[in-house]
Amino acid sequence: DPSDRDVPAYRIDPSSLPGRPCSIAAALDLIGDRWSLLAIREVMFGNHRFSQIARNTGAPTDRLAARLKDLVTAGILERRPEPTSRHEGYYLTDAGQELGQAMQPLTRWGDRWAVTEPPMRVSHHGHQVAIRQVCAVCGEEIGTDVTREMTAPGWDATGPTRTTR
Repeated sequence: DPSDRDVPAYRIDPSSLPGRPCSIAAALDLIGDRWSLLAIREVMFGNHRFSQIARNTGAPTDRLAARLKDLVTAGILERRPEPTSRHEGYYLTDAGQELGQAMQPLTRWGDRWAVTEPPMRVSHHGHQVAIRQVCAVCGEEIGTDVTREMTAPGWDATGPTRTTR
């Protein structure tokens, strides 16, 4: 339940975005571009300094600085002193840690459909990770048997039900 966690500093009303009100659109609006997800990846890997993040993402430093600032403002990253130096580093908030978990399926998809050979192996207790989605309420594995219900006024699965402005 999202109410059980720290609420990110910045939330978007999905009806204020162009097109269908959608949490994916709002998430992408918060995250920004590819440099944001790659920066989050680096922080997940334990690289907290700007120089490390810049080197490992290949991002232009001006664009990376802007993205990191946006991620801090959005409550996905926070800046705090590094334990072993006088510098500040970037660290994942609760929202950032959960976003890191959400990136796992994207990585799995990329390994299967986007690259010639997966560039990293992910292990758990010595075996390759095999993630599956399970409903926390009933315990069943989630497949294609989900239903969706639009709750945004004026929209259904096919699109707007009336002219929206």
